[in-house]
Amino acid sequence: MFRRPVVQVLRQFVRHEAEVASSLVLERSLNRVQLLGRVGQDPVMRQVEGKNPVTIFSLATNEMWRSGENEIYQMGDVSQKTTWHRISVFRPGLRDVAYQYVKKGSRIFVEGKVDYGEYTDKNNVRRQATTIIADNIIFLSDQMKEKP
Repeated sequence: MFRRPVVQVLRQFVRHEAEVASSLVLERSLNRVQLLGRVGQDPVMRQVEGKNPVTIFSLATNEMWRSGENEIYQMGDVSQKTTWHRISVFRPGLRDVAYQYVKKGSRIFVEGKVDYGEYTDKNNVRRQATTIIADNIIFLSDQMKEKP
């Protein structure tokens, strides 16, 4: 008496589970960062034995806001927060251009992805590091002079 409805319900459940499993395979994700700021230090190029070289520099981004009761009338104290980002460039062509033309104080736009990693410092302490892996750099200031 109940066999047929139970089998039909079971088939629907199995079909639903199969659809969920196949949708997980097609699921996409996005790890994308866009930063506009000023370079804090001249880039350095590092290379670990057996690995490709990397160009590294820091980038400062600023956030500004007005605080106080008279925000509507543009009065009150202006507060500012600076956030520093570590930029790493691995792509061979972009890595060399960044090393050659990025200078301290340059205003640049960086596109890339966030990478979280761990390393062990000189004192054998494990530390965490957040890095932006740059895919694209756009130079916005006129300080594009080649390093000597």
